[in-house]
Amino acid sequence: MDAGTGSPAALDCVYARITRRVAPLIFVAYVVAYLDRVNVGFAKLGMLADLGFSETVYGLGAGVFFIGYFLFEVPSNLILHRIGARIWIARIMVSWGVISAATMFVSTPWMFYLLRFLLGAAEAGFFPGVILYLTYWYPAERRGRVTAVFMTAIAFSSVIGSLLSGAILAAFDGMAGLAGWKWLFLIEGLPSILLGAWIFLRMENGPAGAAWLSLEEKAAVAADLARDAQGKPAHGAAGAWRDPRVWLTSLIYFCFIMGLYGISFWLPTIISDLGVRSPLAIGGLSAIPYAVGAVGTVLMGRSADARRERRWHVAIPGILGGVGLILSVFAGGSTLLAMAALSLATFGILTTLPLFWSLPTAFLGGTAAAAGIAIVNSVGNLAGFASPYAVGWIKDATGSTSAGMYLLAGFMFAGAALVLAGMPARLVNR
Repeated sequence: MDAGTGSPAALDCVYARITRRVAPLIFVAYVVAYLDRVNVGFAKLGMLADLGFSETVYGLGAGVFFIGYFLFEVPSNLILHRIGARIWIARIMVSWGVISAATMFVSTPWMFYLLRFLLGAAEAGFFPGVILYLTYWYPAERRGRVTAVFMTAIAFSSVIGSLLSGAILAAFDGMAGLAGWKWLFLIEGLPSILLGAWIFLRMENGPAGAAWLSLEEKAAVAADLARDAQGKPAHGAAGAWRDPRVWLTSLIYFCFIMGLYGISFWLPTIISDLGVRSPLAIGGLSAIPYAVGAVGTVLMGRSADARRERRWHVAIPGILGGVGLILSVFAGGSTLLAMAALSLATFGILTTLPLFWSLPTAFLGGTAAAAGIAIVNSVGNLAGFASPYAVGWIKDATGSTSAGMYLLAGFMFAGAALVLAGMPARLVNR
């Protein structure tokens, strides 16, 4: 290997080239993935009235996605680790695009539940697969920033999705005799299918298969990753199930995901409850908190990498997310104050997530990483079932989402406390 290729400056250039090649593809993939997962929050604005569904039926249907996700997450990630990201992520995207589009045919609660369950099963393995995929390309000290960039897709998808969903509901309602929410599922499902085909053609499984890296550059990255792997136990999948740190991080993630999906599935409803009635206006206002969250996610990722600190960079945004949720209850019907509080909540919630993933990947490697990441993501994402169902039940029972916001804030505070109490600084100061 050329001595210059392994120098810090040369490695910086190599990783910059990797980022330019890898990050855009996985970013766009997550944009359409997240859009297909949460567009039901906008479809709800017309779907419930057309089909006679209650808020509880909606909450259960929104959340049952995560039961399918939970059941198939670990096996899906182990398959990805075995056969490679290119084939498996392409399969995931095509299948979820087809199922998402098919949701336009829902006519009964049980059809709604079934398709949401199948959508979760189809998507299982995508997110933890990408987190695992990044460990094939980047050592720990470089993953914070690129993971943050990848996870800004949540915010970006929500900004674009809010504007697009509002526009589709407004412009397509009644076209060809179909309700706007039906067009919403159809139009937003097609990009996943097309992108799945593109990924199959363009994605590399790791640096060894990247024709755009020289042999010396591949060797330098391999040596860097080998150094990063030192000290990580070479356990198999069973070892991940026995590691108490996996279950602690699963609980932390559950707390933060409670907040994420409280916002994702209920933000349009919260804004509608403020008196905003136009789907286009709801979409525009919904985009604001996510835009704030996108900026915050990138800035916090840069700060964490620059300081080589993770724990406080996860805990402080978690606390701010809880505070924002509580303040949103006290907005007093003021759209301006409510949007400021929801923007703070979204900033806090979104910025916890990319840096959270530096916790399990700091102590997991090899097959244990494939299984452990999937365990954390699948257990944590059970909150995606609990959160919308709980808020829906509370709204049916009280006529308001206020108590639901208090509940979600409590989970954000609990997650931050668990990070500070349970995660040793030496584990994350990398």
